[in-house]
Amino acid sequence: MIPIRDTIPTRNPPIATYILILINVLIFLFELTMPPAMLERFFYVFGVVSARFTNPEWAAFLGFPADTYWPFLTSMFVHAGWFHIIGNMWTLWIFGDNVEDRMGPVRFVIFYLLCGLAASIVHWLTNPTSTVPAVGASGAIAGVMGAYLVLFPYAQIILLVPIGFFPFFFALPAVTYLAFWALTQVLSGTLALSLAGPYEVGGVAWWAHAGGFVAGIALQVLFVRRGGEYRRPVRDEYFVDGAWMPSGYWREH
Repeated sequence: MIPIRDTIPTRNPPIATYILILINVLIFLFELTMPPAMLERFFYVFGVVSARFTNPEWAAFLGFPADTYWPFLTSMFVHAGWFHIIGNMWTLWIFGDNVEDRMGPVRFVIFYLLCGLAASIVHWLTNPTSTVPAVGASGAIAGVMGAYLVLFPYAQIILLVPIGFFPFFFALPAVTYLAFWALTQVLSGTLALSLAGPYEVGGVAWWAHAGGFVAGIALQVLFVRRGGEYRRPVRDEYFVDGAWMPSGYWREH
């Protein structure tokens, strides 16, 4: 299932979301200028290599910079390929604008970075011996999705399901889609840990996604602006059936 858009309008331009997308795209374009050997070192220096922090002697032997934890922050701005960055930025575009609308741009950026840090730490703790660099904004974006689940549970998410050559579109409540997404991350992470050897953990950082998602649910209450009505809810935010009510129904109830 590929999310296409949601049905919740925003009140303000999502400036912070635009800036985060721009920064990620610019860094990725910079990566494209690197020769393969330099790019590989770039991933290892700025990505989260769990063994680097679990085994300092090993890290020193390989020449990693000592006593620095910046990769927990920088890793969320590094991407490993076109599909990686397009998928992440597209998801941020769909869910970030509404969450930013409720927090404001400055609070949203702080929230986003904290979720990314939480995701990186969870990845380190669940894969302590991994020598594969974990990169990408997906952990921070998972936090945004967790906040969206709390703030807009009854919004409708328009999804694309390609069956053969035919695209099928349908809508699901955000609570259904995001809960299913979170469950797949936990199940996939559990399966990956059970099948992988101690130094074979790589691919998708499932537990980072789960950690970012839980962090987003927990932290959003600290960043959502309070006081005064945010805006009048649209029909899709009441209940699943709300979208089918007459346009004047919610003004009368």
